[in-house]
Parts: sequence; C-alpha cells; structure tokens
Amino acid sequence: MARIIDGAKMNLIGENVAKFRKKLKMSQQKLSNMLELYAVYVCRGSISRIEDRSRTVTDIELYAIAKALNVNIEDLFDKEMINY
Repeated sequence: MARIIDGAKMNLIGENVAKFRKKLKMSQQKLSNMLELYAVYVCRGSISRIEDRSRTVTDIELYAIAKALNVNIEDLFDKEMINY
C-alpha cells in the first residue's frame, strides 16, 4: 500500500504552527502544556519535530493545536495546498 506522505516532510502544517506560535510569543513548552488542556499529550520535543515537519500529526493533535493557537484548522495549511 502506498504511503500518503512520502519523503522527508511528514506533515503539511509545521511551518505555520511555528509561525502562529511565535506570533503569540509562545514557547514550544507552553504549547505542549496548552495541548494537555485538550487531553492531547505532545512533548516539547515532538512540537519541535512537528514544526520541522519530521513528525506526523494526528487529526486529534491538529484540532488541539488549532484550538491552542486560537486559529482555524484551515489556517494551519498553506492556501495553495488546500486547493490541490
């Protein structure tokens, strides 16, 4: 069975997670702590790997990340990627 994501990049949202997190002046540890409020446990190191796109993101993590960053899920994706 073919993989959906093939290659070095394991998610589509990492760069925007970092952008929104930094815009809020939030550390990776703080984001990790905020995810716990949604019962989603992602350590600081995993936040780093999400941001550098070397780790996949589950749908539950995606939902919680959007909530913690106070953005819509769609905002985490580049607009060009949504329309392909």
